[in-house]
Amino acid sequence: MSDTEKKQDKTTATGAIALADGTIFLGAGAGAEGIRVGELCFNTAITGYQEILTDPSYSSQIVLFTFPHIGNVGANAEDHEESSAPATDAARGTIFREPITASSNWRAGEGFDAWLAKRGIVALSGVDTRAITRLIRENGMQKAAICNKPDGNIDLDALIETARSWNGLEAADLAAVVDTDASFENTEQLWTTEHGYGQLEDARYHVVLVDFGVKKNILRNLAQVGIRATIVNGDTSAEDIFALKPDGVVFSNGPGDPAATIQRSGDMIRAVIDSGLPILGICLGHQLLALSLGAQTMKMAQGHHGANHPVKDLATGKVEIVSMNHGFTVDPKTLPDGVEESHRSLFDGTNSGLAVKDRPIISVQHHPEASPGPQDSFYLFQRFADLMAAAGK
Repeated sequence: MSDTEKKQDKTTATGAIALADGTIFLGAGAGAEGIRVGELCFNTAITGYQEILTDPSYSSQIVLFTFPHIGNVGANAEDHEESSAPATDAARGTIFREPITASSNWRAGEGFDAWLAKRGIVALSGVDTRAITRLIRENGMQKAAICNKPDGNIDLDALIETARSWNGLEAADLAAVVDTDASFENTEQLWTTEHGYGQLEDARYHVVLVDFGVKKNILRNLAQVGIRATIVNGDTSAEDIFALKPDGVVFSNGPGDPAATIQRSGDMIRAVIDSGLPILGICLGHQLLALSLGAQTMKMAQGHHGANHPVKDLATGKVEIVSMNHGFTVDPKTLPDGVEESHRSLFDGTNSGLAVKDRPIISVQHHPEASPGPQDSFYLFQRFADLMAAAGK
């Protein structure tokens, strides 16, 4: 182990992160005790750590924050968990540069360390997050094992072997782990300082949202533009969806490899496409739509994770700053006739949206619901409502 890799003396370390290539970073453990394994990625957001770590799209991942001070505003119950799934089905671990400090915010209900432990998330601080970020940028996202051992008894060789033996995210249908078991409805709207979360009273439209790991703020944004949502899981048949008589269908965000999830849900998605119903796809839902339409997806080296990503709406020329969280992308070179690129990342030129000619179908790779992040893309929910209005729904 080199001096660069060994960031804290082993005799004082209570936590560590080990990569499958043998690289080890030692530091101070926090949050839940024990060992977690997952794909190591970095996130460039400077706020919203509570929402990030409960985003189901981070299932089986370890999130490194590039911003050094994480946790100083504590955690609170009003910033609801973004996931409807069990605690262990979102992020497995997290890394930050500076130790967690005492909460310093009027909305804090508990300390961040206690919140992490309650969620089952293993944390590590006191490491060179810039060095790890650079490693990911140069070598791609890594298979890793993170541990919190308050007694300092860390078996580094075993930790490396744990990382190496993990299968990784490719070919993993993680959406089957994080989706809802039973259908439910949502009428909760966006949060305001004056009134908290609002309630939709007179819905203009009713949609079925197919849950592959939906974030709650997607549901709130739908309600904000007058849409009542019935949430079902990815195993639901097209016939059962049609029986609910929706005005439109939403395919949600979620984790894992879209090429694996499409094997389970592809027949249903293609049937919904053929029905002519207005469709909105978000993140994984966008990728599943692309696959169902005949395009292909591919694994990214470092993915997009943050709240400062510039995306261009090719129809309007408008540039939006958006939240992103994905490790797979649609290959625009494989788009079939009639399927057009609607949005494009200005970071690296990757696809960030699709529209289908002569069909009421739109989808985006980024997260228009934010939570956390900018609200530049909230308009997409109204655009979806406009599709249903144009369809006479």
